Amino acid sequence: MAPTVALAGNPNSGKTTLFNELTGSRQHVGNYPGVTVEKKEGTYVRDGYRLHIVDLPGTYSLTAYSLEEVVARDFLVNQKPEVVINIVDASNLDRNLYLAVQFLEMGIPICIALNMMDVAKKRGISIDAKKLSSLLGVPVIPTVARSGRGKKELMESTVQIIHENHEMAPLKISYGADIDQALSEMENEIAAGNFLTDIYQAHWIALKYMENDEQILTLGKDVNPALAKKLEDAVRKVSHHLQSTLDTYPEAMIADQRYGYIKSILKQGVIHHKYDQNRLYISDRIDKVLTNRFLGPLIMLAVIAGLYHFTFTYSEVPVSWLESFFKWLGSAVSVILPDGLLKSLIISGIINGVGGVLGFVPLIMFMFLGIAILEDSGYLARVAFMLDRVFRMFGLHGSSVMAFIVSGGIAGGCAVPGVMATRTLKSPRERLATLLTLPFMNCGAKLPVFAMLIAAFFSKYEAVIMFMITIGSWAGALLVAKLLRITVIKGAATPFVMELPPYRMPTFKGLAIHAWERTWQYIKKAGTVILGLSIVLWAMMTFPGLPDQKLQEYEKLKQAEMNRVPVAVIQQLEDAGENADLSNEAQSLKGRLQRIDAKAAEAGLRYSIAGRIGTSLEGISRWAGFDWRTNIALIGGIAAKEVVVSTLGTAYSLGKVDLEEIGSLSETLAQDPNWSPLVALGLIIFTMFYSPCFVAVICISRESGSWKWGAFAMAFNTALAFGLAALSFQFGSAFGLLVK
Repeated sequence: MAPTVALAGNPNSGKTTLFNELTGSRQHVGNYPGVTVEKKEGTYVRDGYRLHIVDLPGTYSLTAYSLEEVVARDFLVNQKPEVVINIVDASNLDRNLYLAVQFLEMGIPICIALNMMDVAKKRGISIDAKKLSSLLGVPVIPTVARSGRGKKELMESTVQIIHENHEMAPLKISYGADIDQALSEMENEIAAGNFLTDIYQAHWIALKYMENDEQILTLGKDVNPALAKKLEDAVRKVSHHLQSTLDTYPEAMIADQRYGYIKSILKQGVIHHKYDQNRLYISDRIDKVLTNRFLGPLIMLAVIAGLYHFTFTYSEVPVSWLESFFKWLGSAVSVILPDGLLKSLIISGIINGVGGVLGFVPLIMFMFLGIAILEDSGYLARVAFMLDRVFRMFGLHGSSVMAFIVSGGIAGGCAVPGVMATRTLKSPRERLATLLTLPFMNCGAKLPVFAMLIAAFFSKYEAVIMFMITIGSWAGALLVAKLLRITVIKGAATPFVMELPPYRMPTFKGLAIHAWERTWQYIKKAGTVILGLSIVLWAMMTFPGLPDQKLQEYEKLKQAEMNRVPVAVIQQLEDAGENADLSNEAQSLKGRLQRIDAKAAEAGLRYSIAGRIGTSLEGISRWAGFDWRTNIALIGGIAAKEVVVSTLGTAYSLGKVDLEEIGSLSETLAQDPNWSPLVALGLIIFTMFYSPCFVAVICISRESGSWKWGAFAMAFNTALAFGLAALSFQFGSAFGLLVK
């Protein structure tokens, strides 16, 4: 079995970039067992050795204050990787080494990747890596993850540590006389009572008790309540003494001493500054403009509008290629297969259903590429920083911004990881308000619906309409959050502090990997979940079929039409090939017969299980301009929003007589008399705000601790969405706006 190497480091230290550089395409993404924190794994193969690489969640500390820190620490303790590669930002060495010190305190074998040396050099910072290695007692390798510089030396040092396989003595720092004495006494008690020592070292357990580590405190109470209480009493005694004498707490004292230890190392000729340390760096200069109170928001709106212009402009051609491909595929299959249920399933259920979703893959890829550029460059963090001021006005926390962005604040995200991102929020009220409004963001699943409707009715203003949809979703989310915060979730907003990473030039490889990972997830969903739902909905739209009596009535109508023309005309129609010229009378008869067949197909669709459900809802849905076909699609969309597109594709395909003549769904809707720009606008609004998908509802219920909030999100969001869609349709109809 390949040795395991864990990558650990602060957020924005280049950890993921190094992971991509080491593993390339040999990686996969999942979740850690029992939790929904993303787990990335890959394989590094070179020079005859093979390593299993695990990218741990970004974390500043190993004290269990957040889920990411718990996950990272549990992996290190339970999985015991042979080596931890600690990626540190060379341009912020004093802060980044704080995590490295904690690894050393645990006695974990580490190799430090002194990353972003190019950024440090530009800032006039030079680092003596050999001296730092000597003082810390671990290998320190200068790297530039974006270019791959230092990768070979880093992995050679890692392999050497694996081969040596010797245990590291835990680092012991002096935390002051009071804490040191208490730690020594607690360590003796822990060792004598074998208290958690099968998992952790005694000194480290005592240190965690001193830091009030919630996970260790809970574990200790379960294992030995009496000894746990004794240790807690010792901590309380020290804490009281420190408060009365130094006006501080053990946790703060420990952190101060760690930073003091780091500072003492760096002052021993490890780091040199060419320029004045107060000098304004390039990132700071850029931020003077991009985060300016007045210019910043305008630039942000321009960037988002530019992203949508880029996406729609450059994806137009490949989208049309895919539409033509699926149209050709449907025609080819129509010629090969005989009429019947199998032909209907493959063409209407699969090709026109799933194909309608897959047709937007280029648009999705371009959108994800644009978002990856904003994310990797460091600009998205500035967006969160600027929006904090706005969010506080609506009773939310600045950390909510990133959860909104992840969920699709800039179209293309997903509500599920957005829900998970709310775990960083300490206030339960702000967290719940964020959870309930995240589904209003324009996730990647909604994009095909918007793209389809925009292409059909607003093709001249694609980027503008998409920009307005984004602004509308944010405005709706914030207004609902304010409503919730002054009614059912009252409470004051808490302060917000976040780190702004330096601006970086994204690498082509990193952008390609990020864009492809998200696009591939979309394709897999279309090939699995959407395919399954499309087949189920096709069956619901096909069965039970028209009764024989009804079919006979339509046959009689066709026979009556044929009795009105000479036999020679009927014979000409029967003998005619696919592209044969027909007389005017034969052409007219063909048209009348096709209209009867279309009425029969529509009647069969209405008579189906899904058709009956959709028709029964028309009494209500007509207020928003939705017909029974749209109702079917929106019900399916509760499972996954892409199903709206696939279901409409199937529904309109089943209503056609000549399956070879089916065009793209956008073309079909644009030509349908029941549709108009006003109806499309209502459907866009409804899609923006209605019930989250099933997976998101489950996640909201789990994260909020109650299924009532998941049910609330479904009921409240759908009611709000319908009210807004109906209002827009009725208003537009009354004033004759966007009717055609």
